[in-house]
Amino acid sequence: MRTRLVPPYNRPSDRLWAALGVPRQLSDPLVRWSGWLGPLAVALVAGLLRFWNLGSPKAVIFDETYYAKDAWALIHKGYELSWPDKVNDAVIDQGSGVALPTDPAYVVHPPVGKYVIGVGEWLFGLDPFGWRFMTAVLGTLSVLMLCRIGRRLFRSTFLGCLAGALLTVDGLHFVMSRTALLDQVLMFFVLAAFGCFLIDRDKARARLAAALPVDADGIARPDAYVAETLRIGRRPWRWAAGLCLGLAFATKWNGLYVMVFFCLMTVLWDAGARRVAGAQRPYLAALKRDVLPAFVTTVPVAVGTYLLSWLGWILSPSDGTGGYYRDWAATAGKGGGWTWLPDWWRSLWHYENKVYDFHVGLSSPHTYQSNPWSWIVDGRPVSYFYESPAPGKDGCPADTKEKCAREVLALGTPLLWWAAAFALLYVLWRWFFRRDWRAGAIVCGVAAGYLPWFMYQERTIFYFYAVVFVPFLCLAVAMMIGAILGPPGSSERRRVVGAAAAGVLVLLIFWNFIYFWPIYTGQAIPIDSWRSRMWLDTWV
Repeated sequence: MRTRLVPPYNRPSDRLWAALGVPRQLSDPLVRWSGWLGPLAVALVAGLLRFWNLGSPKAVIFDETYYAKDAWALIHKGYELSWPDKVNDAVIDQGSGVALPTDPAYVVHPPVGKYVIGVGEWLFGLDPFGWRFMTAVLGTLSVLMLCRIGRRLFRSTFLGCLAGALLTVDGLHFVMSRTALLDQVLMFFVLAAFGCFLIDRDKARARLAAALPVDADGIARPDAYVAETLRIGRRPWRWAAGLCLGLAFATKWNGLYVMVFFCLMTVLWDAGARRVAGAQRPYLAALKRDVLPAFVTTVPVAVGTYLLSWLGWILSPSDGTGGYYRDWAATAGKGGGWTWLPDWWRSLWHYENKVYDFHVGLSSPHTYQSNPWSWIVDGRPVSYFYESPAPGKDGCPADTKEKCAREVLALGTPLLWWAAAFALLYVLWRWFFRRDWRAGAIVCGVAAGYLPWFMYQERTIFYFYAVVFVPFLCLAVAMMIGAILGPPGSSERRRVVGAAAAGVLVLLIFWNFIYFWPIYTGQAIPIDSWRSRMWLDTWV
């Protein structure tokens, strides 16, 4: 019973170390600490890749034109400022010496993601390395987190590290780690919230298992009374999850959808635990014992975190010299039935309403907009940067017959994403027909970041929004590869065939990332080499 509630971790085999001739005195600690050594090694590789030549291209690329400057204004004034047109050249030339504007700016995203970007600018200055530093840090840490999350989810260090390695070589995650956009920050907090809920699940089930009665042989037995009435008690990891969810939707509003999906998921986990422990009406028991505590420890914490993220704007002057709309309640918003509320609250509420109207009404055509139906197959990536240097200039080889191409393309590693399309079908099958909670958790993570965009198909949306659920695609592929390797007890022949097939798939994904490396990093390559990498017409 206790094993069903909290399954043990698979102990890595020491046969590899024995085959390599490593003495047991050294191999035993390596095996014992592999749960951390493996993830740290994968994260080290991810960090080296992401920080390599991070300041290139030395330019303000794509939407960095908004967030890099907004971040600089936030860390200096506490609210965003209205920068003059064509100021990007001055930013590149003068860096931290560029003059700050004085007028507030109307912005449509909450401030946390820009504060995060601003930390790098505060440390290293207003230049490409500075404003990309924190997204590279979060991209590296997200690989480490995914290794640990996958290990806890699958109870396998190997599959956890495999999921992290796949995230390391995903092109979309890689490019977003090297670009100062908000979606990478959102992805980090969403993944952190998922990890907190996962730890909470194990802790809660362990307490439930400990409360079950034991027989004369010391074996825990199901007990309906305990399973239906036990109060789990303090659950600090849910508070941490609430904090992460608050930081997520204080970065971009679609974090709200994630909160709804994840809160529903954790309550279903509680009901499942009570059912395993012997509850005859597990969902009713979860409704009585778990729903209210789950709400109190997540939603108010998340909302409070969101409000605190606006503190710089709230504390700015309300005489017209502070943040945008900060003076609304004292000017255009005078009167009405809500004047008993603080002016900052009414002004912020008005601001948020205006932002909501903007988001739902955004339909301006864009060259790189895409429909969410195409995301999962890499239908329409986004070009962040493109130049055509002549031979002998900007890294273009002098012996090149034609001009070169220099591009940063936000494109998920194609073979990884196409494998993920099949992996999603596999985890859906595991969830529906095998009742595998791990598959259900992966599906929830993908659905939370993906499905809400189908409600806004007329809105201008972009493929790079999908970075929020990329970690869960990697978990899905890792789970599928685990199935390819074969279940415990498989024959030696089955294991060999499975290992060969899985190894070929993983090596092809790694090769695919290396092949597209030049168009992920903005390296100058001959135009024919660039054309050979445009596998689909929609990538141009």
